[in-house]
Amino acid sequence: MNKGMPASFISFLAAWVIAVMALGAIGCSRDSDQVSLDFSKTLPVARPQPHPGEAGALRGAVAAMISPRETFIHYRQLLAYLARKSGKDLEFVQRKTYEEINELLGKGEIDLAFICSGPYASARERYGFLPLAVPEVQRSTSYRAYLIVNQNSSFTELRDLKGQTFAFTDPDSNTGKLVPTFWLAELRQRPETFFKQIIYTYSHDNSILAVARGLVAGAAVDGLVWEYYQATNPVFTSKTRIIKKSEAYGIPPLVASRQLPAAEREQLQQTLFAMHRDPEGRKILAELLIDRFLPLQEERYESIRSMQRDLARLKEQPHAPEPQK
Repeated sequence: MNKGMPASFISFLAAWVIAVMALGAIGCSRDSDQVSLDFSKTLPVARPQPHPGEAGALRGAVAAMISPRETFIHYRQLLAYLARKSGKDLEFVQRKTYEEINELLGKGEIDLAFICSGPYASARERYGFLPLAVPEVQRSTSYRAYLIVNQNSSFTELRDLKGQTFAFTDPDSNTGKLVPTFWLAELRQRPETFFKQIIYTYSHDNSILAVARGLVAGAAVDGLVWEYYQATNPVFTSKTRIIKKSEAYGIPPLVASRQLPAAEREQLQQTLFAMHRDPEGRKILAELLIDRFLPLQEERYESIRSMQRDLARLKEQPHAPEPQK
């Protein structure tokens, strides 16, 4: 794991973010004050590019819930393990956004991927996601959104962040976008008018970093990612404070493309379910703080679908008027 980033790099990143935010404030109206900051480019790593149909390869991917460097180091080991057990080489694919991974699955250009719970709940039929397994973490197959702020800030609730800069992870993220948007809708507010500015970090650890360094006032992140770093490398999580937790949702699953043959899907499932009983597999799982893999229970994702329906309904209701400028 990283033990921190060089001070010179952080100074550059902070200056760059401030410059981008200033340009957005000058050149955009309030309705368009959303800036996509590609934090993933600040963590250079050699990433193999996908190419179609490599013979004998298992094509696997991980939606960018954590930054490319950490994804490459840890999740690549897990996918490589599955490939070896299948008698194949691994073709490891990375993309910046959840949508890109979803599209690759839908087109059959990758065989399996860890995806976010939000797209699984809302777009399972569209992309043809076929569940393989879900990770059990601390004896649970659910997770929560954490609303975090800087440890030294005075913020104690979501309302305190009005007029501040806020970080979402990905437009399709459940914990990093849908949940905080739903919270605001319950307050009869919208993100684009409630916050002074919104940025997209494209991974939960980058959102934690942004809050820890004071680049944004707050962020909504995957509680599993926050807890992972708190347990393994708390250099940045220790500089943040959790002020709100969501209800529990079905954990992000590992899914297969519908174009992957059924016999191969079944073999992958059996390997996953037995992984915690194999010394090599158990070691890989321990590094990810995963207890074991279990079958997906579809009903665990209904709460996300319910939230999506409620959010659509709340959006149709009148919202609180904006304060006079």
